[in-house]
Amino acid sequence: MQDTENILTATRNWINNVVIGCNFCPFAAREIRRNSVHFELASATDPDQVLEQYHQLLQKLDEHPAIETAFLILPEGFGDFMHYLDLVEMAEELIEEEDYEGIYQVASFHPAYLFAGSDTQDPANYTNRSPYPMLHLLREESIEKALEHYSGDPDEIPERNIRFAREKGLAYMKSLFNSGI
Repeated sequence: MQDTENILTATRNWINNVVIGCNFCPFAAREIRRNSVHFELASATDPDQVLEQYHQLLQKLDEHPAIETAFLILPEGFGDFMHYLDLVEMAEELIEEEDYEGIYQVASFHPAYLFAGSDTQDPANYTNRSPYPMLHLLREESIEKALEHYSGDPDEIPERNIRFAREKGLAYMKSLFNSGI
């Protein structure tokens, strides 16, 4: 397995340079400043074992309300985007099965992220590209509270992000993405 500190540094750099730097998530900067983001590396590459660790992470969020959001980083075993999407689907099913629906939601990020129907060279894919595959857990109640104080239209965030990435272009997005990795 790759060096843990390098993986965490690359992930934090990506959040700061891309997610916050491009304002892809208008709520991320606050949580980074508050140090309320939990980062954890998957200790396995087997989907069932990763889902067990993911389930434990859900329980950790239950037990520690000061943790606002959590990333389960998958540095090994999920490089294939389609294989990763299978894991995301299982993670979403686990939320339903364990009665966490409406409490938590999962967001997906992957180095080869590809929106359905898009071209691999579409800069918009960089809105969801990360240095490593990861499952990002968010508290739904916190999202709702943040949206109450958001001055824009939250439904416009994804479209705004895609527009931004396309206006900046592929070379810019690649360069920004690679800047801290």
